[in-house]
Amino acid sequence: MHIGATPTYPSPAPSLPARPIAPAASADVSPDLTRAAQAPATPSPALSDEQRASAREEADQPAEQSTPSADKQDKSEPSPQQQRLEQLEIAELATRDREVRSHEQAHAAVGGGYAGAPSFTYTRGPDGQRYAVAGEVSIDTGAVAGDPQATLSKMEIVVRAALSPAEPSAQDLRVAAQAQAQMVQARVDLAELQRNEAAEAQAERAQSSEAAEPAERDGDPAASPQPSRSSAAELELYRRTAGLPDSAPLIDLLG
Repeated sequence: MHIGATPTYPSPAPSLPARPIAPAASADVSPDLTRAAQAPATPSPALSDEQRASAREEADQPAEQSTPSADKQDKSEPSPQQQRLEQLEIAELATRDREVRSHEQAHAAVGGGYAGAPSFTYTRGPDGQRYAVAGEVSIDTGAVAGDPQATLSKMEIVVRAALSPAEPSAQDLRVAAQAQAQMVQARVDLAELQRNEAAEAQAERAQSSEAAEPAERDGDPAASPQPSRSSAAELELYRRTAGLPDSAPLIDLLG
């Protein structure tokens, strides 16, 4: 670009285009049409970049996206009949859940240290919640080794735990029967143990009696009876009287 000195004389003003003069309105032309013809045309305001981008996105967007999806249109609220069925199913599941938990808690409470913690099997209801539909409690039915009395006491607790629910199941009845069989065997073992203890005590008494008989036969002073004091005094008096002289003859005095 050329740079020079500024001239001292003013530059001529640019010429403006001549504005056409509207012809005079005829008597047949409406005044509104005449003003519209004489009014200058104003350009439309330019759109910003964001407005142009938004317009392009709306133009490119498929027609189905501008309307609600088919799934939302097809999806509707469940009918009153379906709602009633779901409520009935939820009520049945809730009742079953309470029964199962109460059943297993009874086993665990009565079984005490011989019973384990309850475990449950769940199902999910129409409301999304989990409900217990089955359960179990492990219980020890083994005999106590070498102690029939302890086995008998243990099996009594097992039987009560198995039959503790209001409505024992078939498995509960089997466990109770198994524990009762253990009780019968424990009673047999206990009776045999008591007989053995009685026989051992009798044998010990017989051995004690046999040990006391030879001591009496050998004249053991400790085993022989001691004479009483009265017998010893009488014997001493007899010895003294035996040593006295004979008495004098009798004199017959006749008058």
